[in-house]
Order: sequence, then structure tokens, then C-alpha cells
Amino acid sequence: MAQRIVIHVDMDQFFAACEERERPELKGKPIVVGADPKGGKGRGVVSTASYPARKFGVKSGMPISQAWKLCPQCVYLPLNFELYVKLSNEVMEVLRKFAVKFEIWGIDEAFLEVTGKVDDFTGAEKLAKEIKKAVKAKTGLSCSIGVGPNKLVAKVASDFRKPDGITVVKPTEVRQFLSPMPVRKLLWIGPKTAEALKAIGIERVGELAEADPTVLFEEFGKMGPQLRLMAQGIDESPLIETWEAKSIGNQRTFENDTSDEKEIFAKLDELSDEVWGRAGEEDVAFKNIGIVIRFTGFETHTKARELRKPCGSLEELKKVVHELAMPFLEEGRPVRLVGVRLADLKREKGQKKLEEF
Repeated sequence: MAQRIVIHVDMDQFFAACEERERPELKGKPIVVGADPKGGKGRGVVSTASYPARKFGVKSGMPISQAWKLCPQCVYLPLNFELYVKLSNEVMEVLRKFAVKFEIWGIDEAFLEVTGKVDDFTGAEKLAKEIKKAVKAKTGLSCSIGVGPNKLVAKVASDFRKPDGITVVKPTEVRQFLSPMPVRKLLWIGPKTAEALKAIGIERVGELAEADPTVLFEEFGKMGPQLRLMAQGIDESPLIETWEAKSIGNQRTFENDTSDEKEIFAKLDELSDEVWGRAGEEDVAFKNIGIVIRFTGFETHTKARELRKPCGSLEELKKVVHELAMPFLEEGRPVRLVGVRLADLKREKGQKKLEEF
């Protein structure tokens, strides 16, 4: 049986790189894509920070107000999702041609199964160089590539030499490669799991790989032994070539917390318009409608309703959203954020589109 070889491609600072491509005068400048900072008083978050911006400590997911404090001289740009989707589609079209199996992993990442397409890891490295050249020629954008014996190792490897790097990890090198890294680097280990591991004295992948399986089981249940296998670089998960969206949703943070019902309902209507449009683009019907309400102080509530048949109109969607929100608004408490979510999706026709991600 041929040695399994998986490639992970991760576009570098994707949103910022897309903006630089459209506006070459921005090249090399610290760029922050996300919410409007409003002179340090903005209320959204950073979606992407270019590498020059990261040198100031700006990171994705950071409150935009904090980013402004760290780097007021950054170039702050709003999200241009239409541009990002267009360029992402071009990238994925290129990548798909190199793969035996292909899995999109968000708007700017993908896994490529190349087992059988190349004979060994030397051949895989040559293929990775071809992929980088092809992506650059098509889009003008750079990417970082990881090559490994499975998805887990390839994903970690792609982040090892960013930006614009290639990292190849052969099966015999996996344990040595992973061992010194923080456990958070492993695919599928989130911040809560990392904190739980730290509480029992495990912070590095190598420590997790050698941990007592009994202790891990006591702390994490059935997932415990699986965490240990992951730390050893063992991962048999296949590439999934198609995904069905589980839900479509969006949310907005108000510039100032508000208890004005007209303003809140107007924002909910705006979000309803957006998710209704998304559902139409994706050719999906839905029967589950949900809302998110976040009050001052970050107290957050969700509520949903299951319809007997798929929602038939935008007016029906808005009506249900209003009815779900009303009990919360009757309290008269200031609202910080609202959201609308559609679930129980059924594809009606056509194929999956990238916008699902």
C-alpha cells in the first residue's frame, strides 16, 4: 500500500493580501481588515492583520479598539467579502487540479490528498513548489504549504514557515517535529482543552504524547486517549470532498448599546435580509429560525423556533424573528449585539458554493 501523503495549503494573510493585490500602494504597510476603529472607539473585531501589523501585536479576533491602541498608524479597511470569495474560488480552482481528493477548509485553506499522485515525500515537495507557482501565477497571492502523512501533521506544518514557506514532515520525523510545540498547535485542540491540559501539567505536545492514558480518560472521557494519539501524530481522518452547511447566520454589534426597539428591529430586519439572500444563493430551504441577543455586560441569550414546513418568504422570516426577540426587548435592557441564524437546511438544487464557509 502506498504511503499516505497529504498537503495542506494556507493562504498568507489572505484578506490583507487580497486588498494589497487590488491596491498595490498598500504593499508592505501594516493593514488591518475588519470593523471600523472609529478613532479607537470602534466596537467590532479584527478579521485579518497583515504581517507588518502583527509586529505591533495586532491579531485576528482582537477588539478593534485594542488594535487601534497598539497601531493607530495601521491602514484600517472594511471587509470586502465579495473580493475574497472571488479570489478564493480562483485559488481553489487551481488547487483542485493537483489533488486526488480535495477538501476546502474555510475560505483560505484546503487539504489535498496526493497519495498515488507522487511516489514519495521528495516528489510531494516538488509538487508543493508547483502548487505555489500555479497559485501565484493565477492570483498573484502567496501561500504556505505543509506536507505530512495525514491531515493533522500537514496542518501544523503549513503554519511552521509562514509566510510563503514549505515544510515537509516525513513519517519518521513526526514525533520530533510535534514534540516541542504547545498543545494548542494541534488540530482540533481549542483554548478550553488547552487550559484543561495545562491544569494537569501538560503544555507541550511531547508531554501529551507520553501522558498516562488513564489520567487523560479521567479528565476528558473517551476523548482523552484520542488526544494522546493526536500528540503522537496519529490521524486517520479522511478528506471530505463536500460539506453541507449546518446553518447560515450573521450578527451585528451596535455602535452604542441600545434599548430602542425600532433600532433593534431594524438591525434584525437587516440581518434577516442578509441570511435570506445567503439561503437563496446556496439554494437551501430552512425550517429552523433562531436569534441571538447579547445585553450590556455580555449576557447572551439564544432562542429558536422549528417551523412545520420550510419558510416560504422573507416576510415570514422577519415575522418569526420579531416574535422571538420581543420577550427579551420587553425587559427594556440595553442590547449590545443581535444575530439571526437559519438551521435545518435542505439543499434544493445545485452544488455547494464557497460562500458557505
